[in-house]
Amino acid sequence: QVQLVESGGGLVQAGGSLRLSCTASGVRFIAASTHWYRQAPGNEREWVASASPGRSPKYGDSVAGRFTISRDSAKSIVFLQMNNLKPEDTATYYCRLRDMSSGTDYWGQGTQVTVSS
Repeated sequence: QVQLVESGGGLVQAGGSLRLSCTASGVRFIAASTHWYRQAPGNEREWVASASPGRSPKYGDSVAGRFTISRDSAKSIVFLQMNNLKPEDTATYYCRLRDMSSGTDYWGQGTQVTVSS
């Protein structure tokens, strides 16, 4: 059974930093692409960043230059380092993992990030 568990969210002042983690189990992590999304109340879910084996990481325009996605394949964890946070970054952040051999997507339960002005 595949499980994704996010952690690291919280309340931070504008300009601060947080690091989110998403720990995967039950899946062959090295053969999976990993992604972060976020959703603010009343908004659609927004793609934030992606990291896939053998590919350069990719970022949404609103976070490029401030956020960094990385993977620890030995521990099956994907991170999202978020710097220079802004109030508009406030959202629930979700990780998604795609098993590239089956094409199946898995989602975590989300972690809340709140940035105060």
